[in-house]
Amino acid sequence: MIYILVVLICFGASIVGAICGIGGGVIIKPVLDAFGIMSVSAISFLSGCTVLSMTTYSVIKSKMSGASRIDQKIGFPLAIGAAVGGIVGKNLFQIIKGMSSDPNRVGAVQAACLLLVTLGTLIYTIKKNKVKTYQVKSTFVCIAIGVVLGIMSSFLGIGGGPINLVVLFFFFSMDTKTAAENSLYVIFFSQLASLLVSLVTRTVPDISIVMLILMVCGGIGGGAAGRKINKKIDEKTVDKLFMGLMVVIILINVYNIYKFM
Repeated sequence: MIYILVVLICFGASIVGAICGIGGGVIIKPVLDAFGIMSVSAISFLSGCTVLSMTTYSVIKSKMSGASRIDQKIGFPLAIGAAVGGIVGKNLFQIIKGMSSDPNRVGAVQAACLLLVTLGTLIYTIKKNKVKTYQVKSTFVCIAIGVVLGIMSSFLGIGGGPINLVVLFFFFSMDTKTAAENSLYVIFFSQLASLLVSLVTRTVPDISIVMLILMVCGGIGGGAAGRKINKKIDEKTVDKLFMGLMVVIILINVYNIYKFM
């Protein structure tokens, strides 16, 4: 029964993640934390792997279709920065985990950070039509922004989540669907780097291989379904789905903070 529940969560989260460009981890991580099925470390790792599988599928399909919205002059430096940030974020997670004898404390810190990020994202999304945006061209600035995104992505175990979209809206004046595709591209690199660090440093938590396989399959299946749905809906619908999702995530994280504390 637990396996079925987890697969459904990963599948549904990856559908929404592919549509909105948030990766799915921003849903998977807090929802699994709320259920308390596994340890905080295991959930972070499995969530990252699920997001990586989904974004790998989405990026490859986008390239093969010939209709990619990814601007390599912006996307590649962001991705490089995200990979570096992914390594830093993973190490930061291990440091904070090692500083506390209570694993729930790490979960509370993650939930609080995710709550603040999601709340800020929701406020920005509501008011984004009144906010002046920019078109950053500097490669160095793009890398620096990517590092920050990668750190948050890896540390929180969410893949990238809503903060990616806000950054792409604000700094690069991207429309919703273009931002979604570029966000998945950045998430792919940050999560790949995070996974490699776990493997090299042998800090992979104790996980069920069956659970890993099922979650990855759910991520890929959801990513495929999400790509098809994204092509059939307009940007206003994507925005409404995104804002509704932010409200749900905020409520889940409030519960998780209470639970872990």
